[in-house]
Amino acid sequence: MQVVHDVEALKHRSGASWMRLFDERYRQNTWPYGSGVWGKREWVMPQMPDDCIVSMYEGGTNLFWADRYGQKLGLSELWVKLCGNSHSGSFKDLGMTVLVSVVRMAIREGLKVKAIACASTGDTSASLAAYGAAAGLPVVVLLPRGKISTAQLVQPLAHGALVLGLDTDFDGCMEIVQRLAEEGMVYLANSMNPLRLEGQKTVAMEIVQQFDWQVPDWVILPSGNLGNASALYAGFKMLRELGVIARFPRLVVAQAENANPLYRAWTAGKRDVAPIQAKPTLATAIQIGNPVSAPRAIQALEAMNGLVEQASEEELCEAAARADRTGMYTCPHTAVGLAVLEKLVQRKVIQASDRVVCVSTAAGLKFTEFKVRYHDRQIEGVSGQQANPAVYLPADFGQVVDAIAKRFN
Repeated sequence: MQVVHDVEALKHRSGASWMRLFDERYRQNTWPYGSGVWGKREWVMPQMPDDCIVSMYEGGTNLFWADRYGQKLGLSELWVKLCGNSHSGSFKDLGMTVLVSVVRMAIREGLKVKAIACASTGDTSASLAAYGAAAGLPVVVLLPRGKISTAQLVQPLAHGALVLGLDTDFDGCMEIVQRLAEEGMVYLANSMNPLRLEGQKTVAMEIVQQFDWQVPDWVILPSGNLGNASALYAGFKMLRELGVIARFPRLVVAQAENANPLYRAWTAGKRDVAPIQAKPTLATAIQIGNPVSAPRAIQALEAMNGLVEQASEEELCEAAARADRTGMYTCPHTAVGLAVLEKLVQRKVIQASDRVVCVSTAAGLKFTEFKVRYHDRQIEGVSGQQANPAVYLPADFGQVVDAIAKRFN
């Protein structure tokens, strides 16, 4: 299913008029326009009353000019959309503000439901639990036991959600939560619910707005369940239909080599994505073998002249380390996108003069274990070429001087 907007009704404003309105609202403190999602409410969920909106002022995140990292790759314009600079630390907040607000409105109008629920690899559960707590709504999250970071596990616990750690992977959790929804026990909050995509599509709108309403040449998106590819396309499509932009950027969907069903299908020339058994990957949030939004992602790729590429565990680790050395603090999923970017630049698919945006999906601080293991060279099969372990010394002035001289000689 998908949400359909009356685009003809929205054409009562010109493209220039929409741009002025959205610029006037951007990051305001007038409720609810401080939110990057609700500042574009007419394009998202126009019938939503103010008092039903559940918002943490999500969106409005930094479009970071990755100057030093881009220069190392030979690019003149590399930007990273830091969607992890959000309330729960990931882009999931953009979709969850819409979904939870709609559920709140539906309950007011008579919906009977025990809880809102999701299967998650960590970030969705954190976001749903936060927004559910803010709305005073019960939340159930199903997580693959032992396969998410400590920070991601703690978030829904802290927000009071019922956290069920299951002895399976994400796809197994997804199968169970879908059945719970089908039997009417819970309301489903995963991205197969099109309400989520309505919020997430504002990433496309924000990128264009932050470029003074200009379109980049490329958008690179790390993805597992593939809802975000569809969301980006929906955002760019509305922008074009309503006269704000005249063309699409090219879309790149980046997958981990260990969880790459879309890559396998796309490179084989197929448009049906066959499920696979995803192998363990450091990019745990995209360790998904049976992506529910695969048909939507295929549609987005075809419309945006897109392509799909993958990154190995070694490649994503080294890309993360290179980016971090230039001032970023990259989560492993964003590192998949950066590793794919490096490949496409090396192959000259992406040109030095192109304006490129890589979408960063989550805050690096949620993945401290990943960083520690890399710099301690404890990740099996990863060489750790740029590892920077701490140096431990006695409290001796001379040894400290020697350590500084050794490093900066």
